[in-house]
Amino acid sequence: MNRTVRTAVLSIALTCLALSVSACSEEKAVDAVDKAVDQTYEVTYEVTGKNVQSIEFHGGGGKAMNPRTATVKKPALPWKKTVTLRGIMPSAVAPVSTDASVTCKILHKGKVIAEAKGKSMINAGGCVAESPIGK
Repeated sequence: MNRTVRTAVLSIALTCLALSVSACSEEKAVDAVDKAVDQTYEVTYEVTGKNVQSIEFHGGGGKAMNPRTATVKKPALPWKKTVTLRGIMPSAVAPVSTDASVTCKILHKGKVIAEAKGKSMINAGGCVAESPIGK
C-alpha cells in the first residue's frame, strides 16, 4: 500500500473513531440530563418579619422553565413550607410586604441555599435558588 493510501485510510479510521467517541459522549450527556429531569429534591421555604400580605412560591409541578406556583394570602408568621421539586426546576419564594424587616430563606437538606432580607429581598423579588440536581 503506498503512503498516500495509508495516510487516507488512517485519517478515515481516526475520524470514525472520533465520531464514535463523540456520539458516545453525547449519549452519556443525554442520559445524564434525562436522569436529572426525573430526580426530585425537597426544599423548605421560610419567611419571617411583619406585615406580609401574601407569599408566592414554586410549589412543585409544572415544567422546569414554567413551574407551578402557589400563593398563601395573609400568612401567619413565621411561615414555613416544605415542597418537592423536580429536576432542574429552581426553587423560589416571594413574600409581598411593605415592611423592610421581612426575610426569606430557602433550605435544602438543612442548609441555606438562598436568603434575602429587607430592601434587597424586595428589589430581588424574593429568594431564588437553582436546582441542586446535577451539582
